[in-house]
Amino acid sequence: MTTATATVPVEVVSWVTRFVGGDGTGRRVFEEPLPDGATVRSVLRGLSARYPDLQAALWHGDQIGEHIEVLVNDAVLGLQHTLDSRLRPGDRITLLGQYMGG
Repeated sequence: MTTATATVPVEVVSWVTRFVGGDGTGRRVFEEPLPDGATVRSVLRGLSARYPDLQAALWHGDQIGEHIEVLVNDAVLGLQHTLDSRLRPGDRITLLGQYMGG
Protein backbone atom coordinates (compact mmCIF):
# COMPACT_ATOMS: atom_id res chain seq x y z
CA MET A 1 0.00 0.00 0.00
CA THR A 2 1.38 3.40 -1.03
CA THR A 3 1.27 6.14 1.57
CA ALA A 4 1.38 9.90 1.17
CA THR A 5 4.88 9.88 2.66
CA ALA A 6 6.29 7.80 -0.20
CA THR A 7 8.58 9.59 -2.64
CA VAL A 8 10.00 9.03 -6.08
CA PRO A 9 13.46 10.31 -7.03
CA VAL A 10 13.66 12.68 -9.97
CA GLU A 11 17.22 13.02 -11.22
CA VAL A 12 18.05 16.10 -13.28
CA VAL A 13 21.20 15.60 -15.34
CA SER A 14 23.69 17.73 -17.32
CA TRP A 15 22.68 21.09 -18.73
CA VAL A 16 19.09 20.64 -17.47
CA THR A 17 20.37 21.31 -13.92
CA ARG A 18 20.59 25.02 -14.71
CA PHE A 19 16.76 25.08 -14.72
CA VAL A 20 16.66 23.87 -11.09
CA GLY A 21 19.37 26.02 -9.54
CA GLY A 22 22.40 24.08 -10.73
CA ASP A 23 25.29 25.19 -12.89
CA GLY A 24 24.51 23.10 -15.98
CA THR A 25 26.79 20.20 -15.03
CA GLY A 26 26.53 17.08 -12.92
CA ARG A 27 23.19 16.08 -11.48
CA ARG A 28 20.64 17.00 -8.85
CA VAL A 29 18.19 14.57 -7.30
CA PHE A 30 14.80 15.60 -5.89
CA GLU A 31 12.66 13.31 -3.76
CA GLU A 32 9.16 14.13 -4.99
CA PRO A 33 5.95 13.15 -3.17
CA LEU A 34 4.33 9.96 -4.45
CA PRO A 35 0.67 10.04 -3.41
CA ASP A 36 -1.69 7.24 -4.44
CA GLY A 37 -2.47 7.54 -8.14
CA ALA A 38 0.60 9.66 -8.96
CA THR A 39 1.61 9.62 -12.62
CA VAL A 40 4.76 10.64 -14.45
CA ARG A 41 2.90 13.80 -15.49
CA SER A 42 1.71 14.72 -11.99
CA VAL A 43 5.17 14.27 -10.45
CA LEU A 44 6.86 16.31 -13.19
CA ARG A 45 4.18 19.01 -12.94
CA GLY A 46 4.77 19.22 -9.19
CA LEU A 47 8.54 19.60 -9.60
CA SER A 48 8.34 22.06 -12.48
CA ALA A 49 5.77 24.21 -10.66
CA ARG A 50 8.54 25.09 -8.18
CA TYR A 51 11.05 25.96 -10.91
CA PRO A 52 9.64 28.35 -13.56
CA ASP A 53 12.67 27.90 -15.83
CA LEU A 54 12.16 24.12 -15.79
CA GLN A 55 8.44 24.62 -16.41
CA ALA A 56 9.20 26.66 -19.54
CA ALA A 57 11.87 24.26 -20.81
CA LEU A 58 10.11 20.97 -20.02
CA TRP A 59 6.56 21.55 -21.18
CA HIS A 60 5.14 22.40 -24.59
CA GLY A 61 1.46 22.75 -23.80
CA ASP A 62 0.46 19.54 -22.08
CA GLN A 63 3.29 17.49 -23.60
CA ILE A 64 7.02 17.26 -22.99
CA GLY A 65 9.06 19.61 -25.14
CA GLU A 66 11.58 18.28 -27.61
CA HIS A 67 14.87 19.17 -25.91
CA ILE A 68 14.55 17.26 -22.63
CA GLU A 69 14.34 13.48 -22.60
CA VAL A 70 12.31 11.84 -19.82
CA LEU A 71 13.34 8.39 -18.66
CA VAL A 72 11.38 6.20 -16.27
CA ASN A 73 13.48 3.45 -14.73
CA ASP A 74 16.16 4.08 -17.40
CA ALA A 75 13.71 3.63 -20.33
CA VAL A 76 12.87 6.57 -22.58
CA LEU A 77 9.32 7.81 -22.12
CA GLY A 78 7.07 6.22 -24.72
CA LEU A 79 8.71 2.79 -24.65
CA GLN A 80 7.44 1.30 -21.39
CA HIS A 81 5.79 4.34 -19.81
CA THR A 82 3.81 7.39 -20.89
CA LEU A 83 3.14 10.69 -19.13
CA ASP A 84 -0.01 9.10 -17.72
CA SER A 85 1.64 5.93 -16.41
CA ARG A 86 1.15 5.44 -12.70
CA LEU A 87 4.26 5.42 -10.57
CA ARG A 88 5.03 3.01 -7.75
CA PRO A 89 7.57 3.04 -4.95
CA GLY A 90 10.93 2.08 -6.40
CA ASP A 91 10.32 3.87 -9.70
CA ARG A 92 12.60 6.74 -10.68
CA ILE A 93 12.49 9.51 -13.24
CA THR A 94 15.44 11.08 -15.02
CA LEU A 95 15.41 14.37 -16.96
CA LEU A 96 18.24 14.30 -19.46
CA GLY A 97 19.07 17.04 -21.93
CA GLN A 98 19.16 15.95 -25.53
CA TYR A 99 22.45 16.55 -27.24
CA MET A 100 22.57 17.75 -30.79
CA GLY A 101 25.63 17.91 -32.89
CA GLY A 102 26.98 17.36 -36.30
